[in-house]
This record gives sequence, C-alpha cells and structure tokens, in this order.
Amino acid sequence: MSETKASLAGVRVLDLSRVLAGPWATQILGDFGADIIKIEKPGAGDDTRGWGPPFLDNGEGDAAYYLAANRNKRSVAIDFAHPEGADLVRKLASHCQILVENFRPDGLKKYGLDYASIAAINPSIVYCSITGFGQTGPYAKRPGYDYIIQGMGGLMSLTGEPNGEPMKSAVAVADLFTGMYAVTSVLAALRHAERTGEGQHLDVSLLDCQIAMLANLGANYLVSGQKPQRLGNQHASIAPYQVLATADGHIILAVGNDGQFHDFCRAAGVALADDPRFNTNEERVVHRQALTEALSPIMRAKTTAEWIKALEAADVPCGPINTLDQVYADPQVIARGAVETATRTDGVSVKLAANPVRMSATPPTTRLAPPALGHDTAQVLRELLGLSDMELSKLRDSRAI
Repeated sequence: MSETKASLAGVRVLDLSRVLAGPWATQILGDFGADIIKIEKPGAGDDTRGWGPPFLDNGEGDAAYYLAANRNKRSVAIDFAHPEGADLVRKLASHCQILVENFRPDGLKKYGLDYASIAAINPSIVYCSITGFGQTGPYAKRPGYDYIIQGMGGLMSLTGEPNGEPMKSAVAVADLFTGMYAVTSVLAALRHAERTGEGQHLDVSLLDCQIAMLANLGANYLVSGQKPQRLGNQHASIAPYQVLATADGHIILAVGNDGQFHDFCRAAGVALADDPRFNTNEERVVHRQALTEALSPIMRAKTTAEWIKALEAADVPCGPINTLDQVYADPQVIARGAVETATRTDGVSVKLAANPVRMSATPPTTRLAPPALGHDTAQVLRELLGLSDMELSKLRDSRAI
C-alpha cells in the first residue's frame, strides 16, 4: 500500500509523551499513516528504553517494553529544558496537526509548550494531554501510574478470588484504555479542526478512562447501589461462565444463554438443565456455587482437548487457557498475521505484535521499526525547519539536541 493511501497520510503528530498511554496512542496513529515525531531527551530518551530485561541485541539495545509501543515513529532528541530546544519544539509544533503529551498539568508551561502557548502559534492544533487524574480536581497534580489507577478506579476490587487479595491485571490496562480513548478523541477533534479550522485541548485521564471501562460492573452498582464482589474467574451476571478443571488442566466454559446451557448438557450427557435451580440463567447465577459443585466432577472426566472437541461440535463456547508460546503457535493466530517483523536501519530485525485492525482499503501498516534514540533528529530538523549542517552543529555543541 502506498503511503499516500494510508488513512492518516499527511497528518503529522508531535509526540511529547513517554512510557505507555501516550506512546500507545501515537503508535496507533502512526499505524494508520500519520508521521509521528517522537521528542526524546538526549542521552536518556523514553523511560521504557531501560525497562527490562529483556533487551534487544543480546542486552545491548532497547527494552522489549519500548519496542511494544514505538513503531512507526521518528525519534528526535531535543532537550526542551534548554531554551533553544524549547524553541525548536515550538517551531516543529507549527508544522503539526496534533500534539500528544503526558506531563502533569502545567508541567510544560515553563517551557512555553503548554496548550495556550502552542495554540497561539498554531490555532488549529489538536493538543491532547494525558494525565493520571486530569487537568482539574483535587488530585490533578498527583503522579498517575497504571497500578495505582487500577486500584483507585475499582478494577482491583473486582479482580481476584473472593477470599484472596485484590489483584491487578497483568497487562497495564488503565494505560492501554487511556491510549485508545486518546486516539478516538484525537481523531474526533481532528475531524472538527479540518472542518472548521478550530483546534482544541483534550483532557484525557487514566482514572476517568478506567472508571468508564468498568462497563457492566459499574452499571450494576449504579443501578442497584450494591458493591459487586470479587468472583475469581466467574462472571457477575452469567453462569456457567468460568474456568473449570479438566482431567489434564483447565478449560473456559462460556455459556451465554439458556439454549447454550441445554446444548452443553446434551453434549456432556447430563440432565442439569432439568434441575429448576439451573434451568434459567437467573437461577444459575443465584445458585452458582451449587452449579459449580455439580459441574466439577463432570468436567474432570475428560481432558481439555476432549471437551473442546465435543463442545465445539455442539456449538457451545469454550476455550483453552494458553501460555504465550501456545498463543503464538496457534494456527488461527498465525493465519491472522498477529506477529510481524520490522527491520531497523542498522539491519536489526524486531518481532512486533501487528496492529489488529483489518481495513479493506486503507489498512494499517508498519513502515518504521521502533527507532534508536535520536536517529531522526537531523533529518526532521532539516526537513521541517530547513536547518543547515552548521546550525545543527551549533545546536549539538550547545546540547540543545
């Protein structure tokens, strides 16, 4: 696919973010064709470059964490704490339609890189600020980390075994949710800016997004006033929708309606659906403990593979619990191209998780492997600001770049 046919071809993003929520958002925009200019501090770069092991190049390169969120970007090493560096960033912002940052509220004001300062030179810019707690409220100045937000936003109170301790998700879901919300809000604001010429400031916070993503469990509380309890691997509103032990491991049994439960009973050769405690989903939820006790010996009678074969034939939703080696070896995963290889300019190959979206006309592509720190500094400053070799040399000497 040609670059000009990409959905966001011609859109340029100034990326002042680091770690995960912001870089995740800008990586997605880059996948759809936007030119992402990632500003990093000389010598250090994005924090996640050092968040390992594992590291690329037998421990000599960037951490895998960094690689996960920074493809399709150009790395420009500018120290904007230096007055000349801040001036360079402002000049770059005048050539961009979008700016993404994740500093604390007013954290960029002293450098003249806050929304008001940037909007004064580029009124149509979409300026997205990602923070832990938002631009307003009593917690606005607090640092926000995914783990803390999972706890404060209620997710951990809902995750884990009923009698165990609250558990976080193994993946930083608050960061990732926020990155996705940032992308959708940026695209909506970009549409408005293109239509009217009016830019705007987007205030996107981890806590706000985490609470929004409580979905049905948040709605359950708002409707009933009752705090949902931790149910381990069971579902608050559906049964059986849980993990069960088999003869050689475990299986996920995900019965979504009464018809599927009757199909399960026929496939398993049991009459549980005739029991009034289990005949409807409402009754199964009420009597979930008795249902689990009834199912346990039944499910232990066969292996996971035997159950999956029997239940798939009966069109009953189920599945294994795969380790990552099994995930990446799965024929469906391979057929869908979930993993791709990108090659950096130094010839090093990097395996990456591909963008999962399929589009018939303008699919996302990986044009650039995650860049080495400052790899594109000279190129971008020449291309966008017209700087000469002499000017670049002076900026290097002053340590602005």
